[in-house]
Amino acid sequence: SRKQTILQLIIEDFIQTAEPVGSKHLADDFGMDVSSATIRNDMAVLEHEGYLRQTHTSSGRVPTELAYLYYLQNVVRPKCKENELENFCAGMKFSDTIESTLKSIAKQLVDLTGETVILAFDPRWSYYTGVSNLFQKPEFQENNLFYAISRFVDQFDDVLAQMFDTTQEEQMVYIGSQNPFGDQMSTIMIRYQLHDDRRGLLGLVGPLRMNYSRNIALMERAKELIRKL
Repeated sequence: SRKQTILQLIIEDFIQTAEPVGSKHLADDFGMDVSSATIRNDMAVLEHEGYLRQTHTSSGRVPTELAYLYYLQNVVRPKCKENELENFCAGMKFSDTIESTLKSIAKQLVDLTGETVILAFDPRWSYYTGVSNLFQKPEFQENNLFYAISRFVDQFDDVLAQMFDTTQEEQMVYIGSQNPFGDQMSTIMIRYQLHDDRRGLLGLVGPLRMNYSRNIALMERAKELIRKL
């Protein structure tokens, strides 16, 4: 139980700061009723089990793909601030065409999440916005990750076409090695269907450390809005 708590605290702190998390920080700032040495031992066990890794420049640890999978399956509950949901609806621009309204929903998601949004519609029409957000993430500042983002843009249409028939009706999350856009990213993807039976995909792409609770909640709200079109 203590190891689970430590893992959750490390993941949620890293999501917010993108900085490695050390045992002293956990002991001092989160009020854990154990010593730094005990926390350090638990972190070493979590690292041995594959949930944490140590960076080259710090004694702190960062979550691995396995940690995010555990977090998604056992901890995350869709939740965002009420004003974010209100802002989502208030900022919507309903247009004469479905395509323009879907683009408005995509842009609202970019503004609220700070991530990249991809959109496919029926499936001959596609659109993406917010790619510049990926380049601004601290973890994507290295040259090899810049290449990964460029490859994401180059392969966008092909990958989205492949996902059009494989994404299930419910919301799906593709993390790391499961993510067709790149193993350093996560994608939250939903399939939607309009009243005239035309189908599409809406996806949110960001780093592994994206805010899953908030982003999943906002994607669910987006799907509700699309249902009403």
